[in-house]
Amino acid sequence: MERSLTFYRDGLGLPTQGIIGNEFEHGAVVFFDLQAGVKLAIWNRRDLAHEAKVPLAPRSSSEFTIGHNVGSKEEVDRIMGLAQAAGAEITDPAHDAFWGGYSGHFLDPDGHLWEIVWNPDWDLQD
Repeated sequence: MERSLTFYRDGLGLPTQGIIGNEFEHGAVVFFDLQAGVKLAIWNRRDLAHEAKVPLAPRSSSEFTIGHNVGSKEEVDRIMGLAQAAGAEITDPAHDAFWGGYSGHFLDPDGHLWEIVWNPDWDLQD
């Protein structure tokens, strides 16, 4: 994660507060602001697999998680329901997260891992 922090912050100039969440087991993350409402989040692979309740697989060039931040817990529940109805495999049902937010994970029909998340510290504009 330190290597990614240095690359994106120092190499590409993306704004960040650095690595946060180290006080939580499996909680370290670094967020980079890309544009209004769009953030890049870098997690340790092992921590991400633990949180999403999926096996830690060998590294691959197609490995990533799509994070969709929404404005409320109810919106997380709504989107998780839509995803399940459309054929997604729920790997981690929506729940209160250890860091104060609310999130759930699913695999889309092609196996891409999604997180639908509400963060009470982020004011999302429509």
